[in-house]
Amino acid sequence: QKNCPNCHRPGEAVPFSIVTYRETRPWAKAMKQAILTRKMPPWFADPHYGKFSNDRSLSPAEIETIAAWADTGAKEGDPKDAPKPVEFTEGWGIGKPDWVVEMPAAFHIPAAGTVDYQYFVVPTGFHEDKYVRMAEARPGNRALVHHIIAFVREPGSPWLKDVKPGVAFVPKRDGNGQGGGGFGGEFLVGYAPGLPPETLEPGQAKLIKAGSDIILQMHYTANGKPGTDRSRIGFVFTNEPPKERVFMLAAANDKFAIPPQNPNYEVKSRFQLQAGATLTQFLPHMHFRGKDFEYRATYPDGTSEVLLRVPKYDFNWQLTYYLETPKFLPKGTIIDCVAHYDNSPNNPYNPDPTKEVHQGEQTWDEMMIGFFEVAFDPKLSPMDLMRPPEAARKTTTD
Repeated sequence: QKNCPNCHRPGEAVPFSIVTYRETRPWAKAMKQAILTRKMPPWFADPHYGKFSNDRSLSPAEIETIAAWADTGAKEGDPKDAPKPVEFTEGWGIGKPDWVVEMPAAFHIPAAGTVDYQYFVVPTGFHEDKYVRMAEARPGNRALVHHIIAFVREPGSPWLKDVKPGVAFVPKRDGNGQGGGGFGGEFLVGYAPGLPPETLEPGQAKLIKAGSDIILQMHYTANGKPGTDRSRIGFVFTNEPPKERVFMLAAANDKFAIPPQNPNYEVKSRFQLQAGATLTQFLPHMHFRGKDFEYRATYPDGTSEVLLRVPKYDFNWQLTYYLETPKFLPKGTIIDCVAHYDNSPNNPYNPDPTKEVHQGEQTWDEMMIGFFEVAFDPKLSPMDLMRPPEAARKTTTD
């Protein structure tokens, strides 16, 4: 109940349910194989670095118990000894939302071919600031939705300013064939297999300013059958101004060229905090050639430590790692990310080992983004975290 039914239940990412004994029994042998190989539950953090509140991994004793159960006939225990069934909210992991953003119309996905990222602008109509305590992205068609990202576009932002609300928009590509709308707003919440809803601690919230728009970045993947999608984003608000504002930052690198046939190409990125903030979670992101990912912090006194190491990155599961104990990062802390890519024929997921690979939106391209979320004094602006105050003021003035 702790690790499995959140995905293995009706309407979620996995096509079969193991909520009840009757549903689970036919999968006993497969479950044994999956846990012995550590394929399930999906969890990729190196246990030597950091402790995480959402750690899904099983202990050796738990693995031994399930394997023995499968080997001895997968019998049902005494129902009187069973734990109280977990109660799930139908359709939402955050409970009933206070507000729901839905794509204005169904989008049609062809049976084959490449579908460029689609952007939808949805005005909020808010006349006052809203503080988001929980948020969840729910695909309308899980078979065709690769990922969803909901951004907040503040009033006056030039990002996609000429896009008509409610109409699918595809940004133009440059001379190198690259394109995309980029990340021109605050990362509010996302969906990908394995990515949980955004659930913040009491006293924390994300901000949607009055007059803001929600911009949905939709990535669809054709699977041989045409279909439609109309995805939704649900929000739960708090009525009180937060003690801490939460914001997603990123140490990213988009200037790389992974050579053909290279089995272990290294790409680095760096972010330096310009104001103190409390680190709460990580979200490493790469594509099919992604091999491993590491976050390291170097503090102003010169000491450093590994915060998260993912030795076997799996693109099929976009996991977030929540720190069991959030960590305060003083002003000047440097977050270094190091990733390795396998562009060799030995990588079974490699679309083309003969190709030099660059930054790009599609899964046969690559990305190197070390997302991490921080909580900070709501009197500060996110810009205060990213640039020295003088630079932030100059940019605003210019």
